[in-house]
Amino acid sequence: MKLSATRENLLGALQSVMGVVERRQTMPVLANVLLVAAKDRLGVTGTDLEVELVASAEVNVQQPGEVTVPGRKLLDIVRTLPDKVSVSVSREAEKLVVKAGRSRFSLSTLPASEFPVVEDINSKQVIRVTRAGFRRLIEKTHFAMAQQDVRYYLNGTLLETSGKVLRAVATDGHRLSLCETELSEATAGQQQVIVPRKGILELQRILSGDGDLELSIGTNHVRAQIGEIRFTSKLIDGKFPEYSRVIPASPGRVMSAARDTLRQALQRTSILSNEKYRGIRLHFTEGLLIVQAHNPEQEEAEDQVEVNFKGSDIEVGFNVTYLLDALAAVDADTVEVGLTDANSSCLIRAPGDASVKFVVMPMRL
Repeated sequence: MKLSATRENLLGALQSVMGVVERRQTMPVLANVLLVAAKDRLGVTGTDLEVELVASAEVNVQQPGEVTVPGRKLLDIVRTLPDKVSVSVSREAEKLVVKAGRSRFSLSTLPASEFPVVEDINSKQVIRVTRAGFRRLIEKTHFAMAQQDVRYYLNGTLLETSGKVLRAVATDGHRLSLCETELSEATAGQQQVIVPRKGILELQRILSGDGDLELSIGTNHVRAQIGEIRFTSKLIDGKFPEYSRVIPASPGRVMSAARDTLRQALQRTSILSNEKYRGIRLHFTEGLLIVQAHNPEQEEAEDQVEVNFKGSDIEVGFNVTYLLDALAAVDADTVEVGLTDANSSCLIRAPGDASVKFVVMPMRL
């Protein structure tokens, strides 16, 4: 294997896949990246057995071949080289030699045959969706995923196709976020898959630019081609909860307020909330919202926000972090909060926008 490339081309490909390459692995080969040189392209693959990323770079291949090398070390070497320098990479015996200007590096290698690669995902459904639309799906839902929950199916995001709609739903059992985008072509039937947390966060990192992406859904994997990067993730084998049951259909009381004003009041009040439970009390009355918090040190905070609220008074406790996360994901200047009673979840969304919904369960204070 022998090739030459610009520093920038090599660096871009390495940075694209490094999110899934861990320094310390039970399998030494997983700390490596797979380099495949052929036809003036260099394929760079990184994997942690759950998520695989493959990036492609334009290079000048003098001798095709494939090998694996320590990913972080190669990235650090290329990153510290001068801008626009020409880099030559060649395999010499059991080492990979990297040269640029007066610098020379010799890296250990492992055989490419030892590297686990996902070849075919047996795709059952292929969806075309705009990158902007898919990026929005993830941005509006990812924060509600569970982290290391024993209910493993909550440690990811549900992707659901139904007709011309692609929907993303995430929940940790205490709050839920839902976002949907319209597809250019209708899909056959309804399909649900759960993409694990690591896969969703990597997708969020690499989703940039305009244009479309192709999403292939297989039996055990999902794959997306995003420009020069190919993303593949295992799916979580489990049944996602029936999320539609927890979304209030038509809350009896609706409050609307300026999003930023409400957010700032919640942030101020949260300073004196219980650090462990993060609970605050919201008292809704006509034209006014009173926000209160207290903690075990007998400290108290109260703030008042002018709101548009009609109906009988109601007092509900919530985890303030969940409310702030939902408000941060609302794009509009005005936010709408729908309430049924003191023991029911609230529905947060932008007025007139049914494509994005956030549900937060109440807590007893």
